[in-house]
Amino acid sequence: MLKIGDFSKLSRVSIRMLRYYDEKELLKPAEIDAFTGYRYYREDQLPVIGRIVALWDMGFSLAAIGEMLKNGDDPERILAFLRVRRAELEALSVDTQQKLRLLDTATEWLGKEKTMKYDVVIRTLPERYAACVRMKIPSYDDEGMVWSVLCSETAGMNLIPDDPCYCAVAFYDGEYKESDVDVEAQKTVKGHYPDTEHVRFRMLPPVTFASATVKGSYSQLNDVNAAMAAWIEANGYEYDGVAFNIYHKSTVILIELRWIFLCPKTA
Repeated sequence: MLKIGDFSKLSRVSIRMLRYYDEKELLKPAEIDAFTGYRYYREDQLPVIGRIVALWDMGFSLAAIGEMLKNGDDPERILAFLRVRRAELEALSVDTQQKLRLLDTATEWLGKEKTMKYDVVIRTLPERYAACVRMKIPSYDDEGMVWSVLCSETAGMNLIPDDPCYCAVAFYDGEYKESDVDVEAQKTVKGHYPDTEHVRFRMLPPVTFASATVKGSYSQLNDVNAAMAAWIEANGYEYDGVAFNIYHKSTVILIELRWIFLCPKTA
Protein backbone atom coordinates (compact mmCIF):
# COMPACT_ATOMS: atom_id res chain seq x y z
CA MET A 1 0.00 0.00 0.00
CA LEU A 2 1.14 3.53 -0.75
CA LYS A 3 0.54 6.64 1.31
CA ILE A 4 -1.21 9.39 -0.62
CA GLY A 5 2.02 11.42 -0.79
CA ASP A 6 3.98 8.50 -2.27
CA PHE A 7 1.13 7.72 -4.67
CA SER A 8 1.13 11.40 -5.68
CA LYS A 9 4.84 11.32 -6.48
CA LEU A 10 4.65 8.09 -8.46
CA SER A 11 1.56 9.14 -10.44
CA ARG A 12 2.70 12.75 -10.82
CA VAL A 13 -0.75 13.91 -9.71
CA SER A 14 -1.11 16.38 -6.86
CA ILE A 15 -2.73 15.39 -3.59
CA ARG A 16 -5.35 18.06 -4.24
CA MET A 17 -6.34 16.40 -7.51
CA LEU A 18 -6.32 12.92 -5.98
CA ARG A 19 -8.80 14.15 -3.38
CA TYR A 20 -10.83 15.76 -6.17
CA TYR A 21 -10.96 12.48 -8.11
CA ASP A 22 -12.02 10.76 -4.90
CA GLU A 23 -14.81 13.31 -4.43
CA LYS A 24 -15.98 12.71 -8.02
CA GLU A 25 -15.77 8.94 -7.46
CA LEU A 26 -13.31 8.42 -10.29
CA LEU A 27 -10.57 6.97 -8.12
CA LYS A 28 -11.20 6.26 -4.45
CA PRO A 29 -8.41 5.30 -2.03
CA ALA A 30 -8.03 1.59 -1.42
CA GLU A 31 -8.15 2.29 2.30
CA ILE A 32 -8.72 5.21 4.68
CA ASP A 33 -7.39 4.85 8.22
CA ALA A 34 -10.35 5.17 10.56
CA PHE A 35 -8.30 6.91 13.26
CA THR A 36 -5.91 9.16 11.34
CA GLY A 37 -7.90 9.70 8.14
CA TYR A 38 -4.78 8.89 6.09
CA ARG A 39 -5.48 7.68 2.58
CA TYR A 40 -3.73 4.69 1.07
CA TYR A 41 -3.65 3.50 -2.52
CA ARG A 42 -2.67 0.18 -4.05
CA GLU A 43 0.13 -0.06 -6.58
CA ASP A 44 -2.28 -1.45 -9.17
CA GLN A 45 -4.20 1.85 -9.03
CA LEU A 46 -1.32 3.66 -10.74
CA PRO A 47 -2.41 2.57 -14.27
CA VAL A 48 -5.94 3.76 -13.46
CA ILE A 49 -4.83 7.25 -12.48
CA GLY A 50 -2.67 7.26 -15.61
CA ARG A 51 -5.75 6.62 -17.76
CA ILE A 52 -7.71 9.33 -15.95
CA VAL A 53 -4.98 11.91 -16.58
CA ALA A 54 -4.61 10.90 -20.24
CA LEU A 55 -8.36 11.13 -20.88
CA TRP A 56 -8.56 14.46 -19.07
CA ASP A 57 -5.74 15.80 -21.25
CA MET A 58 -7.74 14.70 -24.32
CA GLY A 59 -10.56 16.96 -23.12
CA PHE A 60 -13.01 14.35 -21.90
CA SER A 61 -15.42 15.45 -19.18
CA LEU A 62 -15.28 13.79 -15.77
CA ALA A 63 -18.61 12.11 -16.51
CA ALA A 64 -17.26 10.66 -19.77
CA ILE A 65 -14.08 9.51 -18.02
CA GLY A 66 -16.20 7.74 -15.41
CA GLU A 67 -18.16 5.95 -18.13
CA MET A 68 -14.97 4.91 -19.89
CA LEU A 69 -13.49 3.53 -16.69
CA LYS A 70 -16.64 1.46 -16.16
CA ASN A 71 -16.24 0.06 -19.69
CA GLY A 72 -12.51 -0.52 -19.38
CA ASP A 73 -12.88 -4.17 -20.39
CA ASP A 74 -14.79 -3.33 -23.57
CA PRO A 75 -12.34 -2.03 -26.24
CA GLU A 76 -15.14 -1.30 -28.72
CA ARG A 77 -16.92 0.99 -26.25
CA ILE A 78 -13.69 2.81 -25.47
CA LEU A 79 -12.95 3.17 -29.19
CA ALA A 80 -16.41 4.67 -29.74
CA PHE A 81 -15.71 7.31 -27.07
CA LEU A 82 -12.36 8.13 -28.67
CA ARG A 83 -13.86 8.48 -32.15
CA VAL A 84 -16.56 10.84 -30.90
CA ARG A 85 -13.99 12.99 -29.13
CA ARG A 86 -11.82 13.09 -32.25
CA ALA A 87 -14.77 14.33 -34.31
CA GLU A 88 -15.48 17.00 -31.67
CA LEU A 89 -11.87 18.19 -31.75
CA GLU A 90 -11.81 18.30 -35.57
CA ALA A 91 -14.94 20.46 -35.57
CA LEU A 92 -13.40 22.68 -32.91
CA SER A 93 -10.25 22.98 -35.00
CA VAL A 94 -12.23 24.19 -38.02
CA ASP A 95 -14.05 26.73 -35.87
CA THR A 96 -10.77 27.90 -34.31
CA GLN A 97 -9.15 28.35 -37.73
CA GLN A 98 -12.11 30.43 -38.87
CA LYS A 99 -11.82 32.65 -35.79
CA LEU A 100 -8.08 33.03 -36.39
CA ARG A 101 -8.73 34.15 -39.98
CA LEU A 102 -11.21 36.73 -38.72
CA LEU A 103 -8.66 37.98 -36.19
CA ASP A 104 -5.99 38.21 -38.89
CA THR A 105 -8.36 40.17 -41.13
CA ALA A 106 -9.25 42.58 -38.32
CA THR A 107 -5.56 43.05 -37.50
CA GLU A 108 -4.76 43.72 -41.15
CA TRP A 109 -7.47 46.34 -41.48
CA LEU A 110 -6.62 48.08 -38.21
CA GLY A 111 -2.99 48.24 -39.27
CA LYS A 112 -3.77 50.21 -42.42
CA GLU A 113 -3.31 53.94 -42.28
CA LYS A 114 -6.17 54.62 -44.66
CA THR A 115 -9.60 53.08 -44.87
CA MET A 116 -10.22 51.56 -48.28
CA LYS A 117 -12.81 53.52 -50.25
CA TYR A 118 -15.27 51.94 -52.66
CA ASP A 119 -16.47 53.97 -55.62
CA VAL A 120 -20.19 53.45 -56.18
CA VAL A 121 -21.64 54.26 -59.60
CA ILE A 122 -24.93 53.77 -61.45
CA ARG A 123 -24.79 51.28 -64.33
CA THR A 124 -27.26 49.64 -66.70
CA LEU A 125 -27.13 46.11 -68.09
CA PRO A 126 -28.95 45.61 -71.41
CA GLU A 127 -31.25 42.72 -72.17
CA ARG A 128 -29.17 39.55 -72.44
CA TYR A 129 -29.55 35.82 -73.14
CA ALA A 130 -28.24 33.54 -70.42
CA ALA A 131 -27.89 29.98 -69.22
CA CYS A 132 -29.46 29.94 -65.73
CA VAL A 133 -29.55 27.48 -62.84
CA ARG A 134 -31.70 28.33 -59.82
CA MET A 135 -31.53 26.14 -56.73
CA LYS A 136 -31.30 26.20 -52.95
CA ILE A 137 -27.87 25.57 -51.48
CA PRO A 138 -26.84 24.80 -47.87
CA SER A 139 -25.02 28.11 -47.37
CA TYR A 140 -23.53 31.05 -49.26
CA ASP A 141 -20.14 29.33 -49.19
CA ASP A 142 -21.62 26.50 -51.31
CA GLU A 143 -22.22 28.71 -54.35
CA GLY A 144 -19.87 26.48 -56.34
CA MET A 145 -22.56 23.78 -56.35
CA VAL A 146 -24.72 25.88 -58.68
CA TRP A 147 -21.86 26.55 -61.08
CA SER A 148 -20.96 22.86 -61.04
CA VAL A 149 -24.47 21.95 -62.19
CA LEU A 150 -24.42 24.61 -64.92
CA CYS A 151 -21.02 23.53 -66.23
CA SER A 152 -21.68 19.78 -66.11
CA GLU A 153 -25.06 19.96 -67.87
CA THR A 154 -23.78 22.24 -70.66
CA ALA A 155 -20.36 20.62 -71.10
CA GLY A 156 -21.23 19.08 -74.48
CA MET A 157 -23.31 21.96 -75.85
CA ASN A 158 -20.39 24.12 -77.07
CA LEU A 159 -21.84 27.28 -75.57
CA ILE A 160 -20.51 30.47 -77.12
CA PRO A 161 -19.87 33.11 -74.41
CA ASP A 162 -21.42 36.50 -74.99
CA ASP A 163 -19.12 39.49 -75.53
CA PRO A 164 -18.83 40.70 -72.88
CA CYS A 165 -19.76 37.54 -70.98
CA TYR A 166 -21.36 38.15 -67.59
CA CYS A 167 -21.17 35.41 -64.97
CA ALA A 168 -23.49 36.40 -62.15
CA VAL A 169 -25.26 34.99 -59.11
CA ALA A 170 -28.60 36.44 -58.02
CA PHE A 171 -29.79 36.15 -54.41
CA TYR A 172 -33.58 35.79 -54.15
CA ASP A 173 -34.10 35.58 -50.40
CA GLY A 174 -35.50 38.66 -48.71
CA GLU A 175 -33.05 38.28 -45.83
CA TYR A 176 -29.71 36.75 -44.90
CA LYS A 177 -30.25 33.00 -44.65
CA GLU A 178 -28.22 30.62 -42.52
CA SER A 179 -29.33 27.66 -44.65
CA ASP A 180 -31.39 26.84 -47.77
CA VAL A 181 -30.10 29.87 -49.69
CA ASP A 182 -32.10 30.58 -52.86
CA VAL A 183 -29.63 31.55 -55.62
CA GLU A 184 -29.41 31.55 -59.39
CA ALA A 185 -26.23 31.30 -61.46
CA GLN A 186 -26.37 33.17 -64.78
CA LYS A 187 -23.92 33.04 -67.67
CA THR A 188 -24.60 35.14 -70.77
CA VAL A 189 -24.15 33.34 -74.10
CA LYS A 190 -24.63 33.86 -77.84
CA GLY A 191 -27.16 31.84 -79.83
CA HIS A 192 -30.01 29.69 -78.59
CA TYR A 193 -29.88 26.34 -76.84
CA PRO A 194 -32.35 23.75 -75.49
CA ASP A 195 -32.99 23.56 -71.77
CA THR A 196 -31.45 20.69 -69.78
CA GLU A 197 -32.62 19.07 -66.55
CA HIS A 198 -31.63 22.07 -64.42
CA VAL A 199 -30.36 24.70 -66.88
CA ARG A 200 -32.86 27.14 -68.34
CA PHE A 201 -31.94 29.42 -71.24
CA ARG A 202 -33.82 32.72 -71.13
CA MET A 203 -33.68 36.43 -71.80
CA LEU A 204 -32.83 38.54 -68.78
CA PRO A 205 -34.44 42.00 -68.69
CA PRO A 206 -32.36 45.19 -68.65
CA VAL A 207 -31.58 46.50 -65.17
CA THR A 208 -30.27 49.69 -63.60
CA PHE A 209 -28.19 49.23 -60.49
CA ALA A 210 -25.59 50.60 -58.11
CA SER A 211 -22.19 49.04 -58.63
CA ALA A 212 -19.01 48.82 -56.55
CA THR A 213 -15.88 46.89 -57.49
CA VAL A 214 -14.15 44.63 -54.97
CA LYS A 215 -10.66 43.33 -55.61
CA GLY A 216 -9.38 40.59 -53.33
CA SER A 217 -10.94 38.54 -50.56
CA TYR A 218 -14.58 38.09 -49.60
CA SER A 219 -13.78 39.50 -46.17
CA GLN A 220 -14.37 42.97 -47.66
CA LEU A 221 -18.04 42.33 -48.46
CA ASN A 222 -19.42 43.74 -45.22
CA ASP A 223 -17.47 46.95 -45.78
CA VAL A 224 -18.51 47.34 -49.40
CA ASN A 225 -22.15 46.63 -48.52
CA ALA A 226 -22.01 49.35 -45.88
CA ALA A 227 -20.47 51.77 -48.38
CA MET A 228 -23.16 51.02 -50.96
CA ALA A 229 -26.00 51.34 -48.45
CA ALA A 230 -24.70 54.76 -47.40
CA TRP A 231 -24.36 55.86 -51.03
CA ILE A 232 -27.88 54.70 -51.91
CA GLU A 233 -29.38 56.60 -48.98
CA ALA A 234 -27.35 59.74 -49.65
CA ASN A 235 -28.32 59.82 -53.34
CA GLY A 236 -32.06 59.33 -52.92
CA TYR A 237 -32.45 55.77 -54.18
CA GLU A 238 -34.16 52.73 -52.69
CA TYR A 239 -33.83 48.98 -53.24
CA ASP A 240 -36.02 47.51 -55.96
CA GLY A 241 -35.40 43.83 -56.72
CA VAL A 242 -32.75 41.28 -55.82
CA ALA A 243 -29.05 41.80 -55.22
CA PHE A 244 -26.55 39.98 -57.39
CA ASN A 245 -22.84 39.62 -57.95
CA ILE A 246 -20.97 39.58 -61.25
CA TYR A 247 -17.59 37.87 -61.30
CA HIS A 248 -14.64 38.80 -63.50
CA LYS A 249 -11.43 36.80 -63.46
CA SER A 250 -8.09 38.30 -64.49
CA THR A 251 -4.73 36.55 -64.64
CA VAL A 252 -3.85 37.44 -61.07
CA ILE A 253 -6.93 38.25 -59.02
CA LEU A 254 -10.63 37.61 -58.78
CA ILE A 255 -12.67 40.78 -59.04
CA GLU A 256 -16.17 40.71 -57.65
CA LEU A 257 -18.70 43.34 -58.54
CA ARG A 258 -21.52 43.81 -56.09
CA TRP A 259 -24.69 44.95 -57.80
CA ILE A 260 -28.06 46.02 -56.36
CA PHE A 261 -31.16 46.89 -58.36
CA LEU A 262 -32.24 50.49 -57.79
CA CYS A 263 -35.08 52.85 -58.41
CA PRO A 264 -35.46 56.51 -57.38
CA LYS A 265 -37.28 57.14 -54.10
CA THR A 266 -40.86 58.19 -54.49
CA ALA A 267 -42.06 61.33 -52.77
